[in-house]
Amino acid sequence: MGDRLRGAAGWWRVLALAIALAAPAAEPAPARAQLKDILVAPKTLIDRAIEARSAADIARDNEIVLKVNAIMAELGTIKASTEIYEQRLLVTGLFDDKATYDDFERKVRAVEGVKTLYWHVAYMSAARQKREAHRVMDWTDVLAMEAKAEARLIGTRGVADVNFRIAADALGAVYLLGRARSKEEHAKAVARAGEGDGVRKVIDYVEVRP
Repeated sequence: MGDRLRGAAGWWRVLALAIALAAPAAEPAPARAQLKDILVAPKTLIDRAIEARSAADIARDNEIVLKVNAIMAELGTIKASTEIYEQRLLVTGLFDDKATYDDFERKVRAVEGVKTLYWHVAYMSAARQKREAHRVMDWTDVLAMEAKAEARLIGTRGVADVNFRIAADALGAVYLLGRARSKEEHAKAVARAGEGDGVRKVIDYVEVRP
């Protein structure tokens, strides 16, 4: 996931599928709502309203993510994932090379503009990963778990999925970052994030704010 731009909106992951499934266009609708309505229902337009942030705030997130992704590209790693919301940066991943891990952490912590860093990147030697293969997921399975968790939020009435970010790690944790409009929405999002196969726990970094 290191070579993908993440941050402005979690729905880009489903864009290609949406286009493939789309029938000939009817009356124009907000793009965010239109694409997701192709994929899942029922879902209110209010839940799919434009992200509850300013364009400037989203631009700041994008700038940070571009810098972190550039670090990943420089180090040649794809076994890391970034999510961001309101300059609160979440990074997950698993490295089997200690020098690369240390370099990655040092460079990410030096990125300017990050208000809060949630660092969930781990080092584990290749030998140990092999010994503990029963509990360490392959990174492709981690990405699949993320995608399924995102899909669950997209399909949940009463959850404004555009205001949430999902990540996962190789030990089966799902991370939820973002903003909920109410305690009820927060509880629903956390519950849905944890319902998938292979999810061992949900780590919650959601702020509740109307």
